[in-house]
Amino acid sequence: MKISMISEHASPLAALGGVDAGGQNVHVAALSSALARRGHRVTVYTRRDAPELPQRVRVHPRLEVVHVDAGPAEHVPKDELLPFMGALADGVVQDWGDSPPHVVHGHFWMSGVAALDAARREPGGFRVPVVQTFHALGTVKRRHQGAADTSPAERRFLEPSVGRSADRIVATCSDEVFELRAMGIDTRRVSIAPCGVDLDVFSSDGPADTPSRSHRILSVGRLVPRKGVDLVIR
Repeated sequence: MKISMISEHASPLAALGGVDAGGQNVHVAALSSALARRGHRVTVYTRRDAPELPQRVRVHPRLEVVHVDAGPAEHVPKDELLPFMGALADGVVQDWGDSPPHVVHGHFWMSGVAALDAARREPGGFRVPVVQTFHALGTVKRRHQGAADTSPAERRFLEPSVGRSADRIVATCSDEVFELRAMGIDTRRVSIAPCGVDLDVFSSDGPADTPSRSHRILSVGRLVPRKGVDLVIR
């Protein structure tokens, strides 16, 4: 099967730990690698955010990452990338040429905008099926972050539109399904696939501290305010 992944701000090749480089990068890298190992041909399209990046990077015999020119070749905060989604779709369609994929999978709502744009441009009336994973929802961000949410205003109507237009949505938990239903999205097209854990990295083998109390609380995430580490400590 030929699979296209679109991950506009989160390259699977990026160094982790930056403001916009974390869980989605890991998710896309792990999912793409696993599909390639199963024999699928996977191409991940992401925005070029540095001029020295090569156009294509072969990660695995059946997996490559393509850097698409969409906006300036420099870091741009992810919430400012919406104006470049048309150019991202342009680059994806150009790379497809006369051999479109069997499915295109958008990661994050803006990637979904680009994926749907690219899928609808296929000549001859053929439309590439679109799968969507949101990774985060604007309704949840607005509820918990309030004025600190930097999402563009267009997210309020474009994100639900992506959900209604995609052929299938892969949600990461049941709570996300409830949020999607509240957004007016038909949840009969939603499947739940919880995020996994790399057991080669996180295992019970190796040195460990001697427990001094009966319970411990662990928080895993980047040290940015919206991850709520301060709430865990309090």
